[in-house]
Amino acid sequence: MPYEGIVSHPAFATLRKLAESPFPLSRPGALTRDRLLALTCRTGEFKLLYGTQRLDTAVLDALQELADESQVIQQFQEMKRGKVINRIDGYESEERMVLHTAARDIFTTPAHPEATGQAIAELDKLRSFLDELASGRIVNAAGQKFTTMVMIGIGGSDLGPRALYLALAAYATLERSVRFISNVDPDDAAAVLRNLDLSRTLVNVVSKSGTTLETLTNEQLVRAAFQAAGLDPGKHFIAVTGKGSPMDNPSSYLRSFYMFDYIGGRYSATSMVGAVMLGFALGYDALVEILRGANDIDRAAEETDIRRNIPLLMAMIGIWNHTFLGHETIAVLPYSQALIRFAAHLQQCDMESNGKSIDRQGNALTVQSGPIVWGEPGTNGQHAFYQLLHQGTTIVPVEFIGFRSSQYAQDIVIKETTSQDKLLANLLAQSLAMATGRDNANPNKRFAGNRPNSILLADRLTPYTMGALLAIYETKIAMQGFVWNINSFDQEGVQLGKVLAGEILEHIGRYRKDDTYRGAGDDVSWLMVEAAELLGS
Repeated sequence: MPYEGIVSHPAFATLRKLAESPFPLSRPGALTRDRLLALTCRTGEFKLLYGTQRLDTAVLDALQELADESQVIQQFQEMKRGKVINRIDGYESEERMVLHTAARDIFTTPAHPEATGQAIAELDKLRSFLDELASGRIVNAAGQKFTTMVMIGIGGSDLGPRALYLALAAYATLERSVRFISNVDPDDAAAVLRNLDLSRTLVNVVSKSGTTLETLTNEQLVRAAFQAAGLDPGKHFIAVTGKGSPMDNPSSYLRSFYMFDYIGGRYSATSMVGAVMLGFALGYDALVEILRGANDIDRAAEETDIRRNIPLLMAMIGIWNHTFLGHETIAVLPYSQALIRFAAHLQQCDMESNGKSIDRQGNALTVQSGPIVWGEPGTNGQHAFYQLLHQGTTIVPVEFIGFRSSQYAQDIVIKETTSQDKLLANLLAQSLAMATGRDNANPNKRFAGNRPNSILLADRLTPYTMGALLAIYETKIAMQGFVWNINSFDQEGVQLGKVLAGEILEHIGRYRKDDTYRGAGDDVSWLMVEAAELLGS
């Protein structure tokens, strides 16, 4: 008999029954002091406030049973030790270990010594490189230090690192800055290169295979700009790539740092993919703090009690909201402007991981898997899409993220409160308003409530807490995949579009060489017709 996944567990039937009458947050007196104090969870520097979720003790107990029956913690530990879990039984698949945790498991005895040894070797290379930059042993042709880094990558080679850089810009070295090029749209590169002093710029090209079309196209575009400025790209470009890839080439790159196939792109921000740029921008010590924060969560996440393990608890609450209550999306709303691109990173990390419709045995899923993930920072979002969150017909569970203190500590008191006070007051008000709602005789002013949400709270967004926050979400996503019995570590859905784009580009190339291309002018309708015929063939 084939494994039936989540529906085969006794807790599944219990939760399905409980989902028929979830906890009524909008009931008068529902959010008591005792409830709000009891439904909190602390892991490391973070506290999760989840009394505004539609659950009670019975649901929590059943979620604990489901986590136990799914062997979530056992699977998480096996992942860290190097079990090959990026696979589909009986079908061609990537057949890889999943060891992003090894990239930061450098502080005590590692779960996978070989992978962590490779991470330490690359960190040592990076520290030496950063020391050479700082001391002036590596300079430009005019003897000047480098002040800017342009990072070229796409997907996991851009979203996570960019989100971390923006989140921690307050801690950046003052004389250094980073810019990013990801989109193959030439305007992206042109805007970044505009008014940039190329002579004092390093270009960090990130591609595991060394063959990513968008990245290689942008690299050549930027190399052309350096050559046009009379600069040798080989003295400005560095590579983060797989060992032995076409980019692992000392004649074309000042330095090469290695990434490994057991770390998926969307989980690679704490590998050399993010570390090279973050080390340049923040300094090596701050980079180590990011790794330390992530590693502390990786270790704490082995706790089996969901009431004492934030990543596991968030994973199980997410399954409750999505699989059992039927809410198809989740909004991640950080009340920190520094996290402006964190939701964009989570869109990839979550939706590329758990946007699957088959299980690990190749069978069609019988339940909903990954949700649609989106979000923007508050309070800006309150003046945009919160109307739907409060009064729309679609219920969107929310994960708020907040910090008690600001990064820069530059604030003033206006009308007896600071700006940080106002930020946190808005966060708490939105959480309570979504949960409780408010009745009114005027239906236009009526708020139904029962909008489930939780608040993830820490003291301040620092390199350490950013590393921890990243690991909380990476682990939450992986744990949900374990419960749904899906492979959260491949991305076959990305491949079809790449293949078809390549075929269309070959078609365009033939037209460019042929006289029939001439005369088309600015009218691209011919291309649409040809592309449509190609797609239909």
